[in-house]
Order: sequence, then structure tokens, then C-alpha cells
Amino acid sequence: MAVGDAIGAFIEWWGFKAIHGKTWSLLALSRYPLPQTEIAARLGVSRSLISSVISELTDYRLVKAVGDHRNAPYVARFDVWGTIADVLRDREWMLIERVRLALEAAILEGEALKTTASGTTVYDLQRARLLLRMTEVAQAALQTIIAVASARMPRGFAGWLRSAVQLVAELRRMP
Repeated sequence: MAVGDAIGAFIEWWGFKAIHGKTWSLLALSRYPLPQTEIAARLGVSRSLISSVISELTDYRLVKAVGDHRNAPYVARFDVWGTIADVLRDREWMLIERVRLALEAAILEGEALKTTASGTTVYDLQRARLLLRMTEVAQAALQTIIAVASARMPRGFAGWLRSAVQLVAELRRMP
């Protein structure tokens, strides 16, 4: 199924397994709930693989069982925004936060070196501060996306937009 392959590739790009996207898309497009045995047969994979995939997709709140019995069939859940917000918060936010902390440390180090006897530093502190602002704008944008995905209205969106516009203007003036 080409749709399953495309969604699988997209999901894989986000750091998950392609089989997660293939399984979710099969359930999303199915007219009726599917048991794990039928999912495995349609995708041409083992039942044990589908069992673990369904367990993971259930943990992410992307599929749910229809019924309480052991072999209950599954359906896809279409409200994926909460899951997207969780992933962005847990992964991308932490990546950007590490960059922000490293830049703050570099600025402090550069300022401390500037006050030593030599009075020079290898860092261009103005550029380091600009990179820090870029990181902060990226964090604010990500926070807005997470808020929207979590169904909360973003606070300070106008302020973020103003900061982003100012930053872009400043970047354009850079050599």
C-alpha cells in the first residue's frame, strides 16, 4: 500500500519506525476495526511484530482497542496532536535547550576572558548573543506549536512574532 509506505517513511523521518506509520495508516484507512492477525497478514509481517507495534501505538494514544477481550480489534485515533506535542516537548525542546545552555556558557566564558590581562577572546560575543537570540526565538516558536498542538491558546504570540521579525531583520544586516 503506497499510502502506508509514504506515511511510514514520514514517521521514520521523525525518528520512529516505518512499521508504526504503516500500521497506523492501515487502521486509519480501514472501514472497520482490524484484529492484530489481520494487520500482520495485510502488512506481510509477523504477528509478534504487530503485537509490539500495537502496544507502542497504544502507549502513544494513536490506536485503541474496540472492546475488552484479548483479541479485540483496533482502530486508529485521529487526534494525533497531543502525541506530536509530547514528542516535540520531549525531543526537540531538549535539543534546543542544550544549544541555549551551551551558548549562555560560551558568552559567560567569553565575558570572563575579556576581563583577563590579555583582554581578548576567541568568541565574537555579539555573534554569540545573536545565536542565543535565534535559539530563544526558536524555543518560543516551538512552545507556540506545542501549545497549539496541546489545544491551549499560545500566550504572547504577538510578542514572539515581533521578536522573530526583529531577529530576521538583524540577520539580514549581517555580513
